Amino acid sequence: MINGILVLDKPAGLTSHDVVNRIRRITGERSVGHLGTLDPMATGVLPLVLGRFTRLAQFFGGAEKVYEGEIRFGFATDTYDAEGEPSGPVVSAAPTRGEVEHYLQPLIGRILQTPPAYSAKKVNGVAAYKLARREKPVELKAVEVEVLRFEIKSVWGDRARFVAEVSAGTYIRSLAHDLGKALGCGAHLASLRRLSAGEFSLNRAVSLEMLEQFVKSTEDSSLTSNLSEYALSDVALHKKP
Repeated sequence: MINGILVLDKPAGLTSHDVVNRIRRITGERSVGHLGTLDPMATGVLPLVLGRFTRLAQFFGGAEKVYEGEIRFGFATDTYDAEGEPSGPVVSAAPTRGEVEHYLQPLIGRILQTPPAYSAKKVNGVAAYKLARREKPVELKAVEVEVLRFEIKSVWGDRARFVAEVSAGTYIRSLAHDLGKALGCGAHLASLRRLSAGEFSLNRAVSLEMLEQFVKSTEDSSLTSNLSEYALSDVALHKKP
């Protein structure tokens, strides 16, 4: 059994569940879970718990997250990101940095945020995205979240780069969508990268390719002990009840 926390740099195109299955195949450890979902489009920090450390997942659920990404103005999408279909007219939009920063101010601090219809939030026990895919009505209640920082790094044409620090449960897609609505031109999340989740950051993260190469070059008999190069057992132990 492999016990520890593994910080993965998730690639684009995989769901968090896909990553869990890949880690099971790579390590041979069946007990694997993730600490906070990342959308398929998003990349970056995805902490995973392995073996006996899966029971510690409850202690990491409220961790704050830091992201960087890009917002595209001109049209909203049904998923609030670049993977969705336009949900309104496409217009020419080139807001100034001053305009963007002015309209994002109400989105900073403790706010009420409505999750996207295409999300894992449950509606009468069914994931909202499953209902949305069937074109069923999705009514999600606004929840209180905290946006500690929403900083615009640059604006050019119909794009803006940002860094955001948010509480657990905050949807960056919804921030992009709501900003576009406030500007009156529509917007969606064009790209997203998670820089950190609580105490786990990219400087301790490994890619799936790195992990696969490591496991292939390690004898089975020493895999459990040598995997400590990547598994952060020392961090997890500090959270042990």
